[in-house]
Amino acid sequence: MDSYLTRNFDRPDAKTLAGYEKLGGFRTARKALGMKPEDVVAQVKAANLRGRGGAGFPAGVKWGFLPDNGKPRYLVVNADEGEPGTFKDRQLMERDPYQLLEGILITCHAIKAKVAYIYVRGELVHAARFLEECIEEMRFKHYLGKRCMGMPMELDVFVHRGAGAYICGEETALLNSLEGKRGEPRLKPPFPAVEGAFADPTIVNNVESIANIPHILEHGGEWFAKLGVEGDGGTRIFGVSGHVRKPGLYERPVGYNLRTLLFEDCGGIRGGNQLKAVIPGGSSTPVLLPSEIDIPLSIEGLQGAGSMVGSAAIIVMDETVCTVRAMWRLSRFYHHESCGQCTPCRDGCGWIEKIMERIEFGKGVPEDLETLEKTAHGLSGTTICPLADACAMPTLGFLGKFRKEFEEHIEKKECPYGNAFVPPWEVD
Repeated sequence: MDSYLTRNFDRPDAKTLAGYEKLGGFRTARKALGMKPEDVVAQVKAANLRGRGGAGFPAGVKWGFLPDNGKPRYLVVNADEGEPGTFKDRQLMERDPYQLLEGILITCHAIKAKVAYIYVRGELVHAARFLEECIEEMRFKHYLGKRCMGMPMELDVFVHRGAGAYICGEETALLNSLEGKRGEPRLKPPFPAVEGAFADPTIVNNVESIANIPHILEHGGEWFAKLGVEGDGGTRIFGVSGHVRKPGLYERPVGYNLRTLLFEDCGGIRGGNQLKAVIPGGSSTPVLLPSEIDIPLSIEGLQGAGSMVGSAAIIVMDETVCTVRAMWRLSRFYHHESCGQCTPCRDGCGWIEKIMERIEFGKGVPEDLETLEKTAHGLSGTTICPLADACAMPTLGFLGKFRKEFEEHIEKKECPYGNAFVPPWEVD
């Protein structure tokens, strides 16, 4: 099975500019820089490249929203990879950085931007430093600057490190942070394409989305579109973690079968245990039962199963997992990461965490389940950004599909799987 995004992952020479060029790197950039910007945009539209950060919006269509108002334009690459279970962007930056930088070069030509920012998650120290070294080498070799690669294009690229806030993965919170403001989401409209970084037109794309651009321009948008399914082209990098024999990153065509990925490519469930649950797109996506995973890994395929492809981070849980404890840990994360700007999220995520904590440690009451449902429904669609929904969706998913386990915790006044943690009220 051919791979494109990950083809250089085991090639140490791809980490240097000279080595990347020997592997064919920047050949496509030279071709693209000789094309009209609108022709590059047309190829990306034809490719049906859907955003790889979770929202799934068509990249070429987003590029077309930029107004022609004479203002400076910016490209911002969202490398704030904070979704639990997600680890693909880090590998793209650390193992094939010039692929990303070539994609940035082509994208900036297409959208007529002279400045690009890569907003890197604060914890990814090595990735940020490595990218800065690669960018400096490109400046030295005149791949960036007043005349990129000797052609009439001006561009500079900067790395901006976040401070570890999950909320800054949301594009408008990211832009606020980039500008030195508090990392809180903005009301939309205006959308970033109209009024983004520094109140100027801005395109925000995920690392994997931009890394695809050189391959689209090398082979053509039609070729890329045919790799996937109708309306959703290319391959995706699926990050599989949890209770499988061979966890890791798997580049597969969009629409690849989830069951095949887990039981053939990943070797099945480790230790001979039975599969209990699968979170298919990062911790914010609704959980699936073993009977629900014979589905295509595409936006529409996961929607049909009542979940989302999200960031393509697949978390696998076997029969030894307490789903109440898993949901409690997730609710702690979302409560901690709420920026507090919206009251439903600020208070509601906290309520969910406290109720889940009580149930897990045997202090729950039957009415808690109804309260959980009402609170989760009250979070959905009521806030500026989707963080509240990111807490509500897994809550409703776990509660709906593992309700008996929740009821057992309440009836027995303890966790049937044994408490692996000290109750918070007993910590000094």
